[in-house]
Amino acid sequence: MNRTAIEDALFPDCPIRNILSRLCDKWSLLVIYTLNKGENGKLRFKELQREIPDISQKMLTVTLRTLEEDGYLVRRIYPEIPPRVEYSLTERSYSLLPHINALIQWALENFDEILNDRKDVVK
Repeated sequence: MNRTAIEDALFPDCPIRNILSRLCDKWSLLVIYTLNKGENGKLRFKELQREIPDISQKMLTVTLRTLEEDGYLVRRIYPEIPPRVEYSLTERSYSLLPHINALIQWALENFDEILNDRKDVVK
């Protein structure tokens, strides 16, 4: 899975398509939201995996790498035995959180109606 590719090759310089293609996948916003809930905004890999039980180890690894590449989180390795790795949010992610929270609130407010509309289309 090449997560560094821009999904829309016709418009590679479009900032909206470029950023949303990587940020709005199935897991990225959930990982950012979950890291925000962690102790001091930090979580280890296994803690993240426990908080998001339906994500595979591979997808969590890929998502964390992508978020790190884009500056949404920091991966810190502690020189201990066994090595300890923690992930924490950057200022960029903290500036994104109000928008994520607004989207969550909107989804909660509209969830039932959207599900009803889906049922109507299926009939």
